Amino acid sequence: MRLLNSITLRNLLFVALLLATAMGLGYAVSRHPLQRDLTFNASNSLEPASISVLKQLSGPVNITVYATMQDPRLGDIRKIIREFLSLYQREKPDLKLVFIDPEKEPEKTREARIQLNGELVVEYAGRSEHLTQINEQTLTSALLRLAHTRSQTVMYLDGHGERKLDGRANHELGTLFGAKLKQNGFKINSLNLSIAQDVPDNTSVLVITQPQVDLMPGEIDKLLRYVDRGGNLLWLVDAEPMHGLERLTEKLGLLLPPGIVIDPAATEMNAPATWSLGTTYLPHPVTHDFNLITAYPSARPVAWNENTEWKHQILVEVASRGWVTRSAAGVSHPHFDKQHDTPGPATVALALNRDINDKEQRIVVVGNGAFLSNSFAGNGGNVDLGVNMINWLASDEQLITLQPRAAKDSNIILTKMQLNFISVGFLLGVPLLLAGFGTYIWWRRRRS
Repeated sequence: MRLLNSITLRNLLFVALLLATAMGLGYAVSRHPLQRDLTFNASNSLEPASISVLKQLSGPVNITVYATMQDPRLGDIRKIIREFLSLYQREKPDLKLVFIDPEKEPEKTREARIQLNGELVVEYAGRSEHLTQINEQTLTSALLRLAHTRSQTVMYLDGHGERKLDGRANHELGTLFGAKLKQNGFKINSLNLSIAQDVPDNTSVLVITQPQVDLMPGEIDKLLRYVDRGGNLLWLVDAEPMHGLERLTEKLGLLLPPGIVIDPAATEMNAPATWSLGTTYLPHPVTHDFNLITAYPSARPVAWNENTEWKHQILVEVASRGWVTRSAAGVSHPHFDKQHDTPGPATVALALNRDINDKEQRIVVVGNGAFLSNSFAGNGGNVDLGVNMINWLASDEQLITLQPRAAKDSNIILTKMQLNFISVGFLLGVPLLLAGFGTYIWWRRRRS
């Protein structure tokens, strides 16, 4: 009887300890939630860029989904959307989600001008956008556009054969770079200074690319007045004649020595000999947390005069083992000539700033325009770096972020033998292992 009471007391103590432990763990989890995404491609988590955008949204975000309970093609579309948006709600608890059934509430649906089943209306800070596709890229981009509280206009110089920010030809900038700027909320307009009286005052950033014919002196005067007023500028300078922009070079205190950068690292990656690869980014808001490779076809070096009012900061250095060549032979058959070539590294992107008219004026000069062209912008992080430059020039540093990347391929391909091995293992191996473990425990108890 005493032995039975002892066993009962021990069992009661064990149950009490187990319950206390479970309650303690439950309380700890409720006060200090901890989550880990162990999937191969982090499919249950947002990209760091999306999290960065959510942190910039200080107020609540409201998302209204106009969707029926069942979609003929996708099935339970509400469940799909709810599970996807839960990733955003995990990072931003004040993101509110509301569903409206277009069939049951047709008046609200018409007022909202809904076109498709499953269409989303994203609202933030009194502004809204409609989304007909739902994925991380489109939603994060929409939130990024809504975060633009000011109307930002990017003008590009036109009329002299320059690369167009909305052009579709291979050498122009519209397909990737220009489209990304529009996606992020910027307005893009062309500027012909032979017609316009001056650079408009509402210009947030003026983009100058390589002219193919000479600018008239009056046009240069208008550009210099824009700089004197404190205008922000992105200048993409190719290794070609300046066509009248020498005066702008002097105004900015720049030195643009002739020559093309040769980078052995590019040839080692089976890229053309005239390419240079950007892997070294000096500290600056444009390059903050930026670690993607960028490629610059036929880049020219950028240098500067120290005796100016401008502050200079290097953004991108290339060709640490390379050089700058001035000869055509050095381009077609790369070989360092110590008598004529200049050893690397070479600066290909430079940021300038100064205080003028009670504000900070910002300028970025890149010794290459092709890196943002439709032919080459898809290489590495070229577009991301270009967008970062525009954001900094427009004083939107908080919007400098990398765009969400495509998920890695999560498919697993197994041979027939591997599939048979896994099947046999689960059908026979696991049950036999459990049976063996149970037999061992029974044998130990029999002996005791």
